Amino acid sequence: MSEENAEKYYRPVRSFVLRQGRLTPAQQKALDSHWLQYGIDYSDTLLDFDAIFGRQAPITLEIGFGNGESLLEQAINHPERDFLGIEVHTPGVGHLIHGAQQAGISNLRVMRHDAVEVLNKQIPENSLDRVQLFFPDPWHKKRHHKRRILQDDFGELIRKHLKVGGHFHMATDWQNYAEHMREVMDQHTGFFNVAGEAHFVSAEGLRPETKFERRGLKLGHGVWDMVYEKKD
Repeated sequence: MSEENAEKYYRPVRSFVLRQGRLTPAQQKALDSHWLQYGIDYSDTLLDFDAIFGRQAPITLEIGFGNGESLLEQAINHPERDFLGIEVHTPGVGHLIHGAQQAGISNLRVMRHDAVEVLNKQIPENSLDRVQLFFPDPWHKKRHHKRRILQDDFGELIRKHLKVGGHFHMATDWQNYAEHMREVMDQHTGFFNVAGEAHFVSAEGLRPETKFERRGLKLGHGVWDMVYEKKD
């Protein structure tokens, strides 16, 4: 089989759909004028967080930050921590950069690329203090469950890049996905559930509530949060 055909048949299943979307003037200006300040281009080179942020500080990675509302609020409220967000939706990236520039913060960087490739190629092992996965695409149809980002291999990928004692915080508004997340993580020997086996945690004080989440709660939707700590 040729290399081209091998790639066609063995291409990994994507957990996202790459969406360019329509940029507002503010989002486009943020990308054009402030990418060098806040953006990190994808490459095969490991990131040096101390050099990127100009200091040593705990690192939080958020995967799929949407419009960046929650991540921006965290960065503003926790200047003692540094934050890296990964998102494939260009308007969301532009929106976050615009917000960061308006807030005048320096402890936030963004990437627009596949998070799995970034973790494999650019994030040093045992370098992250916290990983956040908030409201990922639930791929609610059963035939699409294989596209859910949280699978056994992804859990192991997160474990490799967290420091010992680091936390993996997940949230979803789909109960079926919450149960799937908990099942995957409870059986991983490298983590333990900080709320106790088969339990969820309260999000209060752990993360900001988003507009999307508030809208869902008003409609009677549930939200489930889980935090797992990496063992020794």
